[in-house]
Amino acid sequence: MKRTALTVLLVLIGLAVIAAYLTLFTVYQTQQALVLEFGKPKRLITEPGLNYKIPFIQNVQLFDKRLLDLDSAPQEVIAADQKRLVVDAFARWRITNPLLFYQSVNNETGARTQLSAFLEAALRRVLGAASFEAVVRDDRNDLMRKITSELNAKAKSFGITVVDVRIKRADLPEANSLAIYRRMQTERQREAAEIRAEGEEASRRIRADADRQVTVVKADATGESERIRGTGDAEKNRVFADAFGKDADFFAFYRSMQAYKGSLRSGDTRMLLSPDSQFFQYFNDAAGGPGGSSSSLPKPTATEDRARSGTSVAPSSP
Repeated sequence: MKRTALTVLLVLIGLAVIAAYLTLFTVYQTQQALVLEFGKPKRLITEPGLNYKIPFIQNVQLFDKRLLDLDSAPQEVIAADQKRLVVDAFARWRITNPLLFYQSVNNETGARTQLSAFLEAALRRVLGAASFEAVVRDDRNDLMRKITSELNAKAKSFGITVVDVRIKRADLPEANSLAIYRRMQTERQREAAEIRAEGEEASRRIRADADRQVTVVKADATGESERIRGTGDAEKNRVFADAFGKDADFFAFYRSMQAYKGSLRSGDTRMLLSPDSQFFQYFNDAAGGPGGSSSSLPKPTATEDRARSGTSVAPSSP
């Protein structure tokens, strides 16, 4: 009897667990639920908690409350200035009307398919009316707002709100990019050649100016040196002229000694001269010339004698 009662109790508990499992369901904070009865919407649940349904008659469709992403495939767009662009964009959206969402696209897969088509159309329409510079640099934020607004206008009929649309990459096709890079390289090379040419011209100008200044400085220095040399020669000639005027014989004798000193150097010095040459006049005659009378000149000094004989005699102390 007790065993039968225990068995019945266990069976009842099992049936209660099964009934609770089939009747109760939980809606989490990130979810919203739509209760369907034979496929028709009966009740919308947006608050988290424990809820119920009629087993085998009603079922529950859960939808995400969080932001969902839509990443479109890269596509080629022709801008207003007829430049081709490869655009890679993405969108952020959420389900704001689960009932309309369920009735229009049923689930996230259908929603993504519809939104992808709408996003591609909006990208082509908005970017096609803008220039390449506006898309890449100048007005991208304004263009993104326009695309978001157009996408939202179409997504509302599906119970969807598009929060934002962004362009990850907007670039030229690879072939166009290579051509632009080559053109940029050529332009930079041309600019570099112009800068080098300007540098060479400046270098030649500076070098020519420096050479001119060197020539002027050398010419000034040469002129100054010649002037000083001329002044010195004039002073020397004046001194010689004064000396010649005071004692002509001594001046002639001094000049001959200078000539001997410059020509008769140590070593193998050979000279071929006539016996009556004026060069050795002081060797031939004390009067300064061959055949001359010695009585007309004063008696040679010891210095003159030593010069004629070529001997070296130490001077006697006075």
